[in-house]
Amino acid sequence: MKEKLEKYAELLLTKGVNVKRGTPLLISAPIEAYEFVEILSKKAFEKGVTDIGYDLIDEKIKHDALKYLEINDLKESPIFNKKIFDEYAKKDAAFLMLMSDDPTLMDDIDSSKLSQAAIFSRKSKPLYKQRQLNNEIVWCIACTATKGRAEKMFDNTEDAINKLWDAIFDACYINNKNPNEAWDTFIEETNKKTEILNKLKIKELHYTNNLGTNLIINLLETSIWNGASEKTKSGVEFIANIPTQEVFTTPNRLGTNGIVYSSKPLIYNGGFINDFFIEFKDGKVINYDAKEGKDILKGIIESDENACYLGEVALVDYNSPISTSKLIHYETLYDENASCHLALGSGFTECVKGTDNKSKEELISLGFNYSDNHVDFMIGTEDLNIMAKTFDGKEVQIFKDGNFYC
Repeated sequence: MKEKLEKYAELLLTKGVNVKRGTPLLISAPIEAYEFVEILSKKAFEKGVTDIGYDLIDEKIKHDALKYLEINDLKESPIFNKKIFDEYAKKDAAFLMLMSDDPTLMDDIDSSKLSQAAIFSRKSKPLYKQRQLNNEIVWCIACTATKGRAEKMFDNTEDAINKLWDAIFDACYINNKNPNEAWDTFIEETNKKTEILNKLKIKELHYTNNLGTNLIINLLETSIWNGASEKTKSGVEFIANIPTQEVFTTPNRLGTNGIVYSSKPLIYNGGFINDFFIEFKDGKVINYDAKEGKDILKGIIESDENACYLGEVALVDYNSPISTSKLIHYETLYDENASCHLALGSGFTECVKGTDNKSKEELISLGFNYSDNHVDFMIGTEDLNIMAKTFDGKEVQIFKDGNFYC
């Protein structure tokens, strides 16, 4: 186990955030993952990183704060005030965020508190969010194994933690002889997909499946498809999500019409949302419902004036490795890479030409959605079909029976 944890740490530091000697680093993680954080820190020091900041989160303390404090008190609580992100954004730091929320821990917390706490957290780090949006900093989101999520995934079995670690290692190619080489091969394959999609110059995507999804999403003439590997404006290469199986772009904020049904549960700030649909007209959410977590979904959609528009379209094969494992991870980072997904909220400036150094108002005028929020939700199924219309009038099927077809 220790050898694999060290390989995983090496992958996150080299391929994920690509740290060099002297690169400041901020690690955000559940406090339960402190042993892995120690491994990460040692490897970072070995690489010449001298300035490491830590944002360690105790989910049980976070739960009790949400349960007993008033909403206005949460704003000043260090649990939700993430000013350390802005401190490190000033230093051109790399940001490594390790996720692993307990999917059921927040079940007894009022959904309005969950939503408000998430808003407080985002607004406490405006410089970080702005520099991330402008593609000026290196960042990577990954996962660690924690007891609550492991027991939810593996029915409280005695070795649930080890099973979750094994699932993480499989998804991140850690079980390969050389994980970094495996990632290089995967990035090359992903680049071929983005090249095909960008050459098509897609104007419109039409999604249909037997859940009832019938959704048309318009792209911009300036939309760009991206994949696993990204580069900052200064040319530093990084992988924002480990693992990842997606190719993605940013759509026209006013160009979505129809209805889409979720295919997997969504965990948002510890809250659970399941079996939901969202209906759009002229880009905006006009109707929604959920069998579980409707109030939490409402909080996402109403979190700011533009959270009710789409900011991302992502394509993932139904036969992706995470999907074929048949595991539900109850963690968006993993579940979104087992399924085509969309995101409510902000788009990605690196996915739209001509967005450099633009103000919020200028971005919106270009058809780009600007929001303080960005929440992915999963819509892919084994019978999902996606027809594309190009700007020169051609029709091309790009997804058939859940997988890439073009």
